[in-house]
Amino acid sequence: MLEIGMKAPDFTLPDKDGNPVTLSSFLGQKVVVYFYPKDNTPGCTRQACAFAGSYAEFKRRGIAVIGISKDSVASHQKFAEKYDLPFILLSDPDRVAIEAYGVWQEKRMAAKVGMGVVRTTFLIDEDGVITAIMPKVKPDTNAAEILEMLA
Repeated sequence: MLEIGMKAPDFTLPDKDGNPVTLSSFLGQKVVVYFYPKDNTPGCTRQACAFAGSYAEFKRRGIAVIGISKDSVASHQKFAEKYDLPFILLSDPDRVAIEAYGVWQEKRMAAKVGMGVVRTTFLIDEDGVITAIMPKVKPDTNAAEILEMLA
């Protein structure tokens, strides 16, 4: 179980264009890593659009934003194009980062119980240390909450 103050697990995953992105390459700047269940679903779309709407402020503050789900590179590409998402989307179909960050958990949807990605956001500092963990965040307010936390 990851906790505040721990070193963030490093990973290398393909972005929406298939290019490898490694978390440790962001050392020296703050990074928001948010895990979400699925492209083009209502909550995930609202969350991504909220980050897109706040992206200029994240960029102005030198904070990288990375969204991660199990979706394919092709799915991420379509998702980013459809909603004009300016930040990094990473594909993790093998759940490498998803499991390293402990967000693959049992979920209940109506009467069904199954495993899935629990919407969770991590704030990582310039030294690669986790400074905030936000479990089960609200899609519409997640980006604003992070900016407020960093004010």
